[in-house]
Amino acid sequence: MKNNKILDSDQIERKFQRMARQLLEAHHSESEIILMGIEGQGQEVAIRLHTILAKIGNLKIHLRNIKLDKENPLSKEIVCNASKEEIQSKVVVIVDDVLNSGKTLIYAVKHILDSGPKGVYTTVLVDRIHRSFPVRADYCGLSLSTHLNEHISVKLSKSTSKSDAVFLEL
Repeated sequence: MKNNKILDSDQIERKFQRMARQLLEAHHSESEIILMGIEGQGQEVAIRLHTILAKIGNLKIHLRNIKLDKENPLSKEIVCNASKEEIQSKVVVIVDDVLNSGKTLIYAVKHILDSGPKGVYTTVLVDRIHRSFPVRADYCGLSLSTHLNEHISVKLSKSTSKSDAVFLEL
């Protein structure tokens, strides 16, 4: 399998900076929002965005996560560490690393909708544009048209690192 680096650590950081500023601009009238990272790399993307947002804005940001089986979301219970009361009437931004078919995001959105949020938005670092489900990324670092047999791999460390990268695997 051949790996082509499509984003290096500096490019990833610039994408996060831009995405955080877009989030702040779009939700400037809110007093608080909930960033909901999908377990795995989605959590790390949410943590990075949270760190930037805390530095550049006055918005109160709650960092939470949601756990679901990405391959078969109906096979296990979807678990969220935010209560329904915490989500109710709040803006929730669901965060993942890659938007491929849209299945992971649509099931996460469905789960959050049951709690009565004010609004639900989606954020991804990379959008592959291969939708099988009616979901889109409201905030996206990179839109990339790929072949179905190609894979996007996001490597993010627990803290900003020069080893962070996004690869296109052929």
